[in-house]
Amino acid sequence: MTPTLMPPPETVAPPAEERCDRCNAGGKLRVLLAGGGELVFCGHHANKYADQLVKIAIDVAVSPDFTWRGTI
Repeated sequence: MTPTLMPPPETVAPPAEERCDRCNAGGKLRVLLAGGGELVFCGHHANKYADQLVKIAIDVAVSPDFTWRGTI
């Protein structure tokens, strides 16, 4: 059996079919929470909540075509 190599989670962007948890637009940012859950946001909501998200996220995945204001 050949092992499958996966890129680190921070380089994996949300798939196009994932939808924003706030408005159902296309997902641009996936946030992994310390409690084990995850959230997906469109670009508008990802930047709107950036300050709060950096406080609760343990990992993020940003779509390559999106510039997020937050930093972890």
